Amino acid sequence: MPIPADDQLEAVFGADGALSRAIPGYRLRRQQVEMAQAIAQAMRDNSLLVAEAGTGTGKTFAYLVPALLAGGKVIISTGTKNLQDQLYKRDLPTVRDALRVPLSTALLKGRANYVCHHHLEGAIKDGRFSSREDVAHLRKIARFAEVSRTGDRAELADVPENAAAWQSATSTRENCLGQDCRQYKDCFVMAARREAQNADIVVVNHHLFFADVMLKDEGMAELLPACNAVIFDEAHQLPETATLFFGENLSSGQLLDLCRDTLVEAIAGAGDVPELRPAVAAVEKASRDARLALPLDSARLNYAAATAKKAFSETLALLEDRLKQLSKLLEAQAQRAEGLANCWRRALDLHSRLERWLAAEPEGMVRWTETYSASFQLNAAPLDIAEIFRKQLQGHPRAWIFTSATLAVNRDFAHYTGEMGLDAARTACWDSPFNYPEQALLYVPEGLPEPNDAAHTAAVVKAAWPVIEASRGRAFLLFTTLRAMRRAHELLQQRFEAGGVDYPLLLQGEGSRSELLERFRRLGNAVLVASQSFWEGVDVRGEALSLVVIDKLPFAPPDDPVLAARIEYLNKQGKNAFMEYQLPRAAISLKQGAGRLIRDEIDRGVLMICDPRLISKHYGRRIWMSLPAMRRTRVLDEVTEFFAAAPVE
Repeated sequence: MPIPADDQLEAVFGADGALSRAIPGYRLRRQQVEMAQAIAQAMRDNSLLVAEAGTGTGKTFAYLVPALLAGGKVIISTGTKNLQDQLYKRDLPTVRDALRVPLSTALLKGRANYVCHHHLEGAIKDGRFSSREDVAHLRKIARFAEVSRTGDRAELADVPENAAAWQSATSTRENCLGQDCRQYKDCFVMAARREAQNADIVVVNHHLFFADVMLKDEGMAELLPACNAVIFDEAHQLPETATLFFGENLSSGQLLDLCRDTLVEAIAGAGDVPELRPAVAAVEKASRDARLALPLDSARLNYAAATAKKAFSETLALLEDRLKQLSKLLEAQAQRAEGLANCWRRALDLHSRLERWLAAEPEGMVRWTETYSASFQLNAAPLDIAEIFRKQLQGHPRAWIFTSATLAVNRDFAHYTGEMGLDAARTACWDSPFNYPEQALLYVPEGLPEPNDAAHTAAVVKAAWPVIEASRGRAFLLFTTLRAMRRAHELLQQRFEAGGVDYPLLLQGEGSRSELLERFRRLGNAVLVASQSFWEGVDVRGEALSLVVIDKLPFAPPDDPVLAARIEYLNKQGKNAFMEYQLPRAAISLKQGAGRLIRDEIDRGVLMICDPRLISKHYGRRIWMSLPAMRRTRVLDEVTEFFAAAPVE
């Protein structure tokens, strides 16, 4: 089937077209048709297209229609697993049924999303669980594995996503036995991969794409050569994801997984080697000691700052030695069982990664540590991914489509195409079809302190209070740091109690993101205080969300080790790191946050940005010009009048 011509697409999207006939409430949007035509053109030319489509354009249908009508193999990559599931289970079947095309589709996730028969069986036999809840969860997973066609853990709602049992019932790239596994024939991961090989449309996510396709992981390298087009949705996330996967990391989680798996394999195949247990315990202790030598709070430290901590530096040296000793012991037992051989290969690999991280820093790379509540990770990443990614685009001719609601800064794509190495790409931008001048108001209060002032968060809450009252709750308050988020929640709680206000007050972390969103929608007048995890991928339509308050322009902290290294790298090249890198990233992040407000033609609301730099700094105009064309005000009375014009029933 040839790639559809412009007039064919006009007919499909038209008022009497296939979509209108099949989908209740479908409306013709000129932006959507033009975007579909541009994507079809890129598919005809096997070229690169970078396309921004504002909220409400319907970009998912705009790329699905030409992809499905083209008839070739297409890989579609989304930003998150939730979006991946939504695309595969809802949007893709809807469009396929409307077009009546007999194409096969497949959903492919990373291996940690599928139950592993081998590790599940080993965990049940091992019987070492920290709680009865873990035992109950493992039994549910075992029953699920017996009846499931896919083994996809997302289909087992009875076991929470963060349950510890999943770790024992799934595999990782490191501990998978591959074709040497006794249960290889029944492997859910391999079944999903076979299905993807044979499907016309394959839906993946960015992490899987880079980990498995770009880095040529086993079993996936055949997917890319066979496809005619790759479409990246939520493409604004790609630079960060690509940087992560073009680098290298070593985590305490990987070390502890190795220790756990080695003990299991030692019990099964090397019970007569008593030296293995203390060697494993030594690696485990060194891993935990390394975490204890770092700050207790979550933090990112550059290589120099981390290794300047004597206890951490000494513990890493000890860890390197303990890994070396464990590798030698495992090498002597590797021939006894494939599981032991796998542990040996993993120990060698982790030891090599640690050696490389401790060695001299290669040109154009940055090294840093990242600490979490009970773990740490050593990272190394390239400062410039353009050349690396450009090489991945070469080879078999195919179309590459990059789309998102937030890629340009005031219609300028230079920062994105430059960072991703997409110099040859055609760029296109379609504004949202929503009537922003009527539907939304941008409010920047006067008299607020500078964002680095200690009194800023309190001032934000004080300024937001009358607006929250005017909106009758129904608000997101989004903060750029967790500290500011917690402080604002505390201050709001005091105001609610003192004023006898009964709007439900929700805080990020009180439940999962999906649980909090469900409560927020159901309550109808709640106030949610959150950080950047609620800045994107959140869709609340209707009156339940009528106010979005953002405390600061979302510039990344200048002491972040990766940002600091990248700024130095760009400035050494004679570039202006602030204007060419920091500012565009902040503008795109702000657009994401602002995008939570208006999600439908009938939505109305106020976007309140509490950062005086939006007005006082020369670059502020460039930022607010990147936002949708809302009316702007600095007067509180105009905000209250805006809400009064549409009273809540």
